[in-house]
Amino acid sequence: MNENLFSSFIVPTIVGIPVVILIILTPSIFFLPPSRLVNNRLTSLQQWLIQLMLKQLMATHSTKGRTWALMLISLILFIGSTNLLGLLPHSFTPTTQLSMNLGMAIPLWAATIITGLRHKTKASLAHLLPQGTPTPLIPMLIIIETISLLIQPMALAVRLTANITAGHLLMHLVGETTLMLTSINPTISPITFIILILLTVLELAVALIQAYVFTLLVSLYLHDNT
Repeated sequence: MNENLFSSFIVPTIVGIPVVILIILTPSIFFLPPSRLVNNRLTSLQQWLIQLMLKQLMATHSTKGRTWALMLISLILFIGSTNLLGLLPHSFTPTTQLSMNLGMAIPLWAATIITGLRHKTKASLAHLLPQGTPTPLIPMLIIIETISLLIQPMALAVRLTANITAGHLLMHLVGETTLMLTSINPTISPITFIILILLTVLELAVALIQAYVFTLLVSLYLHDNT
């Protein structure tokens, strides 16, 4: 294997200029506003999926939380489409970059916390101390709950980065193995090729599931603060 295992995670450049912004904007091409009086099948399918996801995400939210509907549905569509485009050959997946995922997780998490402190100050602060805590344990539990609260955006970003990166690395290794076995042992290479196909199908599911999990956790943080 002469190719660097992590070469697919290097940010592409043109004349030394990173083109990651153009790659991030690419998924928006596939979500065009309807321009017909009667929608075609693709547009109808998109609208049905959006309404289904919106219903799932907003089912338990209050009126204040439902104002985030556009933000959450845009987030899941962006992450899902970016993950899927990253599965194409010779493509780049922005969600494998921890810096980008932190850039999404931290502002959204901070916005939910600020919303809670603004509208439900007492309830938000009460989360730092479980009811019925013995007096000697109060300082320790406040510190533990504060740390767990501050770790939430990091957990969001690391979960998405690790799952997408691990899948890409595994597909790369199995693909290289299949290519080598084609010339070394042609009788075994079909088995690894079938494994590669199954792994690709699995990664398609993981790409969509991780987008849903990321958005769902942001929705749950919002629910706790509205």
